[in-house]
Order: sequence, then structure tokens, then C-alpha cells
Amino acid sequence: MGEVVADIVDSTLEDNAISTKAPHVVIPITTGSVADEATAEAAGGSTESRGDSTMSRGGSTASAVFHLLCCGMGIQALMLPVAFASLGWVWGIIILSVGFLWQLYTIWALVELHESVPGTRYSRFLDLAIRAFGPKLGKLLALFPVMYLSGGTCVMLIITGGGAMDDLFKTMCGGDGTACSIKPLDGVEWFLVFTCIAIIIDQLPNLNAIAVVSLFKAIMAISYGALIWILSVAKGRPEGVSYKPLVEAKSNEARIGSVLNAIGIIALSFEGHNLVLEIQGKLPSTPNCPSKGPMWRAVIISYSIIALCMYSLAIGGFWAYGSKIPNGGLYIAFPQFHGHDTPKLVMGLFYLLIVANCLSAFQIYAVPVFDDLERRYTGIRDRHCSRWAHASLRVFFGCLAFFVAVALPFLGSLAPLIGGMTSTLTFVLPCFMWLAIKRPRRKSGKWWLNVGLGWLGGVLWVVMVAAAIWVLVDRGINANFFNP
Repeated sequence: MGEVVADIVDSTLEDNAISTKAPHVVIPITTGSVADEATAEAAGGSTESRGDSTMSRGGSTASAVFHLLCCGMGIQALMLPVAFASLGWVWGIIILSVGFLWQLYTIWALVELHESVPGTRYSRFLDLAIRAFGPKLGKLLALFPVMYLSGGTCVMLIITGGGAMDDLFKTMCGGDGTACSIKPLDGVEWFLVFTCIAIIIDQLPNLNAIAVVSLFKAIMAISYGALIWILSVAKGRPEGVSYKPLVEAKSNEARIGSVLNAIGIIALSFEGHNLVLEIQGKLPSTPNCPSKGPMWRAVIISYSIIALCMYSLAIGGFWAYGSKIPNGGLYIAFPQFHGHDTPKLVMGLFYLLIVANCLSAFQIYAVPVFDDLERRYTGIRDRHCSRWAHASLRVFFGCLAFFVAVALPFLGSLAPLIGGMTSTLTFVLPCFMWLAIKRPRRKSGKWWLNVGLGWLGGVLWVVMVAAAIWVLVDRGINANFFNP
């Protein structure tokens, strides 16, 4: 990796920068050409097409806060008490705190690198990786993680959201639907209902247009998180709850695997790094007022709220269930222990919030895929992405995600493995991109910090993949192809 850091692709600002003499007018400064995507990628620039979902620059700090909350607060946070059950109070809080500060630093690095070259804005993670490492290595390191975290997350949202719809129906109408005189749907039909609703919302043109959707999603995520940990604490602990780390009662091999799995659960709860540059790309920028100022304010506000939610779920959930927390986390624990004595409307509200959260998250996680499809369409056809093309591309992606969700409904079991493989976006690549682009003085404080975190992130990557493999071997997998 040291050789990678030394090789920097030269930037051609004079050819790419857009200038204007008009005062008080904010002109988006981007890199690359609309018609020539390959040339732009070789220069490491952003290829924002005329139909691009990140084309508008009318964002604000408030809209950035909404988007960051939307992509940074996911349902994975409901798994944090499972990690605490293996690690115990002290180590659970320590590892969660270290991980949170670490990923906050890499977000800061991405915000700083967005306009690291004067006159050039890198609004996509892949473009920044190409700028740092060159076209071939940049794509090799960043393309799979970015595309999986976009497309793969959308597939997972269909599986989770469709399952929550099914749980909502069973809660309100009974398992056979007799309470509502409605025939229950099967798994494929619930996936289809969720996908159709998501595709309709997908017709919004860009990130600025879905700012309200992101705000709605953030409210839903905060609401279901608060609802489940408050109710869990209020209803009291089940009998026989213990806070002794589970690893103390296992063999050495199982103990190591359990600890690695717990670290992986905590690391996977930090989301959204693949979208940070997309969100910052929505903000206006001038030489006197670069976008990093309002973007960093948005990061501080949003991640303060995210930290409050994550610590509440981890501490409140572990206090309520201790070592009895099931592998499915709070999503399974609360209905299992308290579903029988909880009003039907409250349980229905919980599942409804999950559904709304998944629908809203689908929109922002699909943005990088929509961008790529529209950029390629514009490059091939050499014309604007029309309204019909815009809608058709979104329908195509929605249908593709639906097909994958139906074909691989067990994808959630593989999420820790694939998520671990993509953790480089959060903990590794931002550090080495900082070294490659900023070129701090060798053996200075910033140099040591980024080298240390980058290599430690590589070790964490190995740990997470190993833990995921151990869990799959230990628990097995139900490969129910085409049978949700």
C-alpha cells in the first residue's frame, strides 16, 4: 500500500474547471466531460451527466443533516446489544466508542478531500479513489464496495421491509388474516408490494428533491429505535438475566470467534460513507465559502444524534435482555419477550416505522446506482436523460433488486461476510486516499495517524471477514433460493 500512496494521478484543472465572471453566482465546479466518461475517470474527476441525480447544487446544511441521518442510522444498530452480550459492559462501550470516533475521523477526511484540488469537486467515492490511486487500482479498490453498499443494501431493504410488512399484517390481522377478512400475502408478494412503493418514490429527480424523504426516514429511524429500547427498559428484565460476557463460558476457539463477531457487529453499524461525497456534492461552493464548512457542521449535528441513538440502543437493549438477547437483536428480542403483553397497536406501530424507514432509506442508497445508470445512458446516447428514460432506469433497477431479493432471500445471513468485505470504505480507503492526495510530510503526526489507522483498518477487515465465516460455519445457512 505504501507504493500505492506514492503514485498520484496528476490533475488537469485548467481543462476541467468551470469559471464565471458574474458575482454572487454559485457555479458548480466539476471535473470531466459529459460525453467522455472514460477520459473523466482517467483524470479522477466527476462525470456528472445532464440527467445526473447529483446535478443540482441547491442543498443546505439542513438537507445534508437529513441525508446523513438517513444513511448513517440503519437497522443494523438494533444488533448492538448482541455485541455487548459477548463483550460485556466495559469492552462493549470501549469498542463502540473507538469505532465511532474512528469512522467520524474518516468522514472528516472525505469532507476535506471533496475539494482537495482547487477548482475540482469529487462528488463520488469512486472518482476520489481513482484520483488517489489511478484508474485501474482505484476501480479495483472502490467499485465493488460502492456498488454493493448501494445495490446490495437496496436488496436488503426489500427483504427487511417486505418482512416487516408481513409482520405488521400478522400483528394487526392475525396470521391467517381472519381478523381483517383479508387473505394474507406470501413472501414474494410482500416483496413486490414494497418494491412497487419504493419505485414510485424513486421518481423524485435528485438528492435535493428527496430531502423531505430523508428527513422522514431519519424521524422513523429515531422513533423506532427510541420506541423499542424505552419499551424494553420499561417492561423490565426477564428472569435470569446475566451481564456476564458470554465469551467467558465458551471454549477458546468459540471465545475468539464470538469476540470477532461482536467487533464485526459494531463495525457494521457504522453506515453511509459511500454517500458522504454525494451529499456534499449537493452543497454550493465558492472560493470564499467552500462546501466543507457547512458539510462538517451537518456531520457534527447528525452524528451527535446518531451517537445518542446508538448508545441508547446498545446500553438500554443490553440492560433489558443481557445475555438472553437473541441473535436477531432487538428486532427479535422485544416481540419474543414482550410481544404477548404489548398492545397490538404498539407492535403494529413498531413494524410500521420499520417499513417506513426501509422505504425512505431505499431512495438515498439507490442514488449512486441511479447516477451510474444515467451517466452511462447519457454517454451512450449523447443527449439528455429524458423523463421517460429517467423513470425507466429506476423501474429497471427496482425490478432487478426485487429479482435478487426473491432469488436470494437468505442474503441477510451473508450480510456480515459481504459487509465485512466492504468495510474498507469506512476504515481503510479514506486514510490512504488522504495520504495519496494530501501528501503530508513523512513521519509527521498526520502521516503516522493515517498510516496507522489505514493498516489497522486492514487488520479489522481481516477480522470481520474471519468472524463472518466463523459464524456461517458455526450456525449454518438456510439457502432457500426463490422461497422467501
